[in-house]
Amino acid sequence: MPSHYLYTAILIYILAGFITAYLARREMKQGVMEYFLSDRNTGGFVAALSYSATTYSAFMMIGLAGFTYSGGVGALGFELVYLSGLSLVAFFGPRFWLIGKKNNYISPYEMLGDRYQNHWIASAAALSASVFLIPYLAVQLMGVGYLLSALSGGKIPFLMGVILASVLAIAWALIAGMKSVTWTDSLQSLIMMSVSIVILAYIIYNHLGGFVNFFGSLSSEHPEFLTVPGPGFFSFKTFLGLSLPWFFFSISNPQVSQRLFIPRDLKAMKTMIKGFLGFGFIYTLVSVIWGFSAKLLIPGLENADMAAPQLLASEYVPTILALTAMIGITAAAISTIDSIMLTLSSLVVRDLFNKLEKAEEPEQLRQLKIAKIAIIIIAVLGMLFAVQELDLIASLSVAASVGLMVVVPSMFGAFFWKGATAAGSLSSIIIGSFTAVYLQFSGWRPFGHAAGVWTLLVSVLVFVVISIFTEAPKEKADQFIDYLNEECEAKNII
Repeated sequence: MPSHYLYTAILIYILAGFITAYLARREMKQGVMEYFLSDRNTGGFVAALSYSATTYSAFMMIGLAGFTYSGGVGALGFELVYLSGLSLVAFFGPRFWLIGKKNNYISPYEMLGDRYQNHWIASAAALSASVFLIPYLAVQLMGVGYLLSALSGGKIPFLMGVILASVLAIAWALIAGMKSVTWTDSLQSLIMMSVSIVILAYIIYNHLGGFVNFFGSLSSEHPEFLTVPGPGFFSFKTFLGLSLPWFFFSISNPQVSQRLFIPRDLKAMKTMIKGFLGFGFIYTLVSVIWGFSAKLLIPGLENADMAAPQLLASEYVPTILALTAMIGITAAAISTIDSIMLTLSSLVVRDLFNKLEKAEEPEQLRQLKIAKIAIIIIAVLGMLFAVQELDLIASLSVAASVGLMVVVPSMFGAFFWKGATAAGSLSSIIIGSFTAVYLQFSGWRPFGHAAGVWTLLVSVLVFVVISIFTEAPKEKADQFIDYLNEECEAKNII
């Protein structure tokens, strides 16, 4: 594909993104609540699109398609586990929103620190999230780099794609914070969904003889890819190790759980959850079928992550559709990048450095300055990680989510166990984080199980055991949980 076509398409996308971001800025007020949470006033439709764009990133059309290309139908089950994990939001979502609105929480870890009456919990969780989310941010940058490089036949270097994605994400996050991110997310999620469906239909009906012939060819040429463990990748232990972090993704990943604070009311939250479920189910099926289509049309790829980019760059996809798909995948990646940067910057100012004092400046302006500097630093760190070009985007995404699971026991304890203690929470976060790092870097798999299984198990055991033998902040626990139980009962929330 001629590179000037790509440059033209990218320029149109950039202009549309900046126009959207600046339109969002016109209605923006001053203050950290507005910058990080869009003043808790996001409608259900926009919240659903933003939640979808933040969650379904380059991981899907590149990572999940690549996973399908190399591992078969097990990739579908793996991703459906994530959707089933959204059942957690039915319990946590309304409670997040209610307690966040009552106490003006901005970050989910700020909430944990207050619930357990220990600021070190918020700091430890924020530091752990910063360590594990940088690789996940890098995954998105890698996706854009791979895509532009493949579609241009190498004329647009991988590094240029990484830099472009970083610059756009920084700009849109700085222009108007969460309002800019939700507005651009909405635009980007609509693009990526509509384009992916159109291209899939074109490929299936024009080059694979329709869905009946498509599945027939797949079952005759690659029958092992339609079973589990398939070609051998998705053994039970591997599937469990990959899927477990994905099940808890909605409450363990702060860039996602923070979205539970932004709906304007509980009705908007319900719309957000229902919209995301529909969006996610369709997008999962599309991404998996993309991977299978590439397996039939472009067999023998050494790097499975190149399945979707190579399919788009091939003769099977018209230039105009390939260009539009490139924009859709790039948009998906950038929406996740700016969400991660915005969330991590909120963790920096609310959970790591909130104790700093600077009398000559108003506190909120000081926090916003620190946040904007943090966004740039986070982006640079993500770029440095991305240029390593590590293999299998899907595996790297899961590896990042493993470390984020260390807050899951503390989340459950905060909302449902009055006996949960600060010592239990802090210990589980610290010990769980070291467990995740050690197991993933050493490659050790005790009894054959992956790091995700052991990280969650260690975190839960440490949290429960230490909580049993230490004293809980009874007054705060009573206030926190009793308030939520009363509100949920009054509003008929499960």
